[in-house]
Amino acid sequence: MLDQAALAACLQSIGLRDWHDELAPLLRERLSAAGHGDFEQWRNIVRALRDTGADKERRKELLLGLSPWRKGPFDVAGVEIDAEWRSDLKWARLKDAIAPLADRNVLDVGCGNGYYALQMRKAGARTVIGVDPSLLYVMQFLAINEFRRDSGVFVLPVRLHELPLPARKFDTTFSMGVLYHQRAPLDHLGQLRQTLRPGGQLVLETIYLPGEEACSRTPDDRYARMRNVWMLPTLPELILWMTRSGFIDIEILDKSITTTDEQRSTEWMTFESLAEALDTADPTRTVEGWPAPRRAIIAATNP
Repeated sequence: MLDQAALAACLQSIGLRDWHDELAPLLRERLSAAGHGDFEQWRNIVRALRDTGADKERRKELLLGLSPWRKGPFDVAGVEIDAEWRSDLKWARLKDAIAPLADRNVLDVGCGNGYYALQMRKAGARTVIGVDPSLLYVMQFLAINEFRRDSGVFVLPVRLHELPLPARKFDTTFSMGVLYHQRAPLDHLGQLRQTLRPGGQLVLETIYLPGEEACSRTPDDRYARMRNVWMLPTLPELILWMTRSGFIDIEILDKSITTTDEQRSTEWMTFESLAEALDTADPTRTVEGWPAPRRAIIAATNP
């Protein structure tokens, strides 16, 4: 499944050969039936994709077996995957505003199924290492890469804090849609900084609350029907967090309100989505009464 030799070569090219040695036992455990009860089923789907040839309907049937698809869209050998998120819209908002990715080594934290990681490669990144704890998303990436055969991009089933840090080797580190899931957001920012070389760039995307005061709030139960949302800052508070974490040259690249055109239910993700998380009488609020999701993209430099 995971090409260990190619991964080792990729990490060695970054100067992180020790990562392969330290992570190998964890990767073997996670990429197994012991790591998830559905692993064998998902692995069989990925293997079966190799033999679909010109049978697009069979290929679609197999890929639907890896649902739900949260990030996309993808064209997998003629099969159009219309995922829950129109991730191409977010990518369009940031791709020309960040430091050019050509010849850079990139870490993508919370990368999901690798949609953005593959876009980073298209933008010229030398290598992209994605990490995400969801094994299903890793299997989705492996399914996509069955057809791309790109040995310069990997998605690994690990969390940021499980990586051997500090590393200080990456030119750009992305953390998109991750910060608000962290119980200790400053710890997350500190770990992100430990991945970057001096002068490297952090690209952070997260939900924020409206307001000019530097403050944050924690939902007592759910936010937009999500249970695992911990601290929601205003932008002044977020910038303060990043400053206290040691970043410089902090710049807000984009602010947007998430719409149901960008996040919605589809054939590939049939569960409830953003529309069900918003108050039908006042879509500027969530069903719990919080401000509807606003997202900011922020760039910062590791000095």
